[in-house]
Order: sequence, then C-alpha cells, then structure tokens
Amino acid sequence: MGLRKIDIHAHILPVEWPDLKRRFGYGGFIRLEHYAPGRARMVRDDGTFFREVRENAWNPERILEDMDRHGVSVMVLSTVPVLFSYWARPQDCYEWSQFLNDHLAEVVARHSGRFLALGTVPLQDPDYAIRELERCVCQLGFPGVEIGSNVGGRNLDSPELFPFYEAVQEFGAALFVHPWDMLGQERLQNYFLEWLVGMPAETTLAICSFIFGGVFDHFPRIRVLFAHGGGSFAFTLGRIARGYEVRPDLCNVHAVQNPRLYTGRFWVDTVTHDPRALRFLLETFGPERVVYGTDYPFPLGDLEHGRIIDELGLEPEVAERVFVGNALQFLGLTVAEPGTVFSRQR
Repeated sequence: MGLRKIDIHAHILPVEWPDLKRRFGYGGFIRLEHYAPGRARMVRDDGTFFREVRENAWNPERILEDMDRHGVSVMVLSTVPVLFSYWARPQDCYEWSQFLNDHLAEVVARHSGRFLALGTVPLQDPDYAIRELERCVCQLGFPGVEIGSNVGGRNLDSPELFPFYEAVQEFGAALFVHPWDMLGQERLQNYFLEWLVGMPAETTLAICSFIFGGVFDHFPRIRVLFAHGGGSFAFTLGRIARGYEVRPDLCNVHAVQNPRLYTGRFWVDTVTHDPRALRFLLETFGPERVVYGTDYPFPLGDLEHGRIIDELGLEPEVAERVFVGNALQFLGLTVAEPGTVFSRQR
C-alpha cells in the first residue's frame, strides 16, 4: 500500500476562533490565548485555565514534522473533546461545529494525502447532528465523525440518539467515540484522576451502553471505534459478562446477547501505554479490531508513536493490520496506488 502507519486518533485546534461568549451571549466556552511563540493556553471564558498546548496542536507543518520523524503516513484528525459544547444551545453548537469542520476540511485539502478528518456534530439535537453529519460525509468528504461518550449526562443508549445512529449507518460513516465530561468528576479533581481513572471508566460506560442498550443490535452495520483501548472494558469484561448471566433482570432488559459476543463488533485504539495491556486487547478483541492511535499531541498520548507495538514482535501481517489495514476498514476506505489517495469502499 505504501503506507507505514495510519494514526486513527489525533487532535487539532484552529489557530484562532471568534469570542464565542460575545457571539452567542452566554459563557462556558473555551478560548485559545497565544502568549508566546509556539505556546498557548486553553482557557474557559470565565478565566479558568484548562490546558497548555504547543504549536503542534494547531500548526499542520509542525504536525507533519512529527509524523515524518516517526514514520506516520497519515493522521486522522478530530477536534479536542472539550470543544464539543453539547451543553450549548443547539443552533449555536451547530454553527460552532460547522466552523470546526470547515477548519478540518481546509487542513485536509491543504495537505493532500497526509491527513484525514472526523468531524464533530451538535449531538444535543439529533436533527442538527444529522444535518451536519450529512455535510461532513457528502460535502466535506470526511469518512465519519467523532462524538463524546455522553450527551449532557445522557448515555449513548438514549433513544433520542437512535435516529442519529440510523443516519450514521445509512451514510456509511465511521463513528469515533471519545470520552469527555467524565462521570464522578466531583470526586476526581485531585491527582489528575479525571483523566487517569475517569476516562477509562467513562469509555467502558459508553461501550456497555451500546451493548446493553441494543445499539449494536438495532444498527448491525454501524462502525464504531472507542478511544484509549476501550478504556477498562477489556479488563472488566469478565465481570460485565458475569453480571449479564446472573442478573439478566437488570442487565438484559433489551434482549441482547452475552457481552462477550460483541467484542468483534467494534474497534479500539492502541493507546494503552503498556505492551502487556496491548497484547491482552489483541487477544480479547482480535487483531482485526485493534487500531494504531496516539491521542497526539497530548502528553498522556502515545508520543512514542507505536514503540510498544513494535516491542510485541507481532507477525508482519498482524502488524500491518494494526498499523494500516484496520484503520482503513473502520473508516470504510480503500487506497488507490500509488500514494495515499483514498476512496470510499463500496
């Protein structure tokens, strides 16, 4: 294929954006404050500091330098989850999603063959979300979209989201689920625990919502990938399956199958930071369901760009699946030789 690595999980910010509090008339949004060359702070509009970022969070040229340094052929870019803004008024979030998606489309177009993009949608309003999903896929040419692991505290099995999932399936779009707005935040404020403990638990909750809520059964052709190795799901699957067996009155209210039978229905990325954990993912989900990803450019991501995958000593055909083939399958893309020209699978 001529591809060495496709990074399925990477983020980018616009270099600047409008003052959203002034534009929409209420607060809660993030702004980007550039305070030194190549350095900026993400700050909530009440002045609360959120995160420091460097130039590789917004400048494609710096990203390409890192990609070339680490042998990454293609990065699949998506927005930073704190920008989802599912709490905002639907019309405002729809406008904001369009802005973010237009930026992603510009980056992809300017660097042909090196980037792909997963858009964002105003998921708090399924009608708006479907409208922007259609624009992302049919006009902007994105292979899919990124969504959060909950919508204003509603889990992903919420019936209100089913029309959106139907549209995702009908458009043949890939769905990348990223944790955000983690459960139990009030108890996770110390020691970075919101990211260390909350994120894996939040992703596991999202997977269980898909399984027990019947989403996979209602939409059998939907293609879904869960970030960060699927959180703690693989490592608690035995307990989850046991609960299904001994308390069907609580777990199996939607007549679904044993949770173990769904491990081939979705993908997870390789962001585990531990070769033993990654090997367990390969054993649990199968080598065709684990996809190379980094969570670039953030420090909690795999900024060694797949070194632990190399340490596993995988068979060449398995390594090719993890680094390239599985990403293409999830995204529903094929590669036209020579080079990295992508087309939708039919």
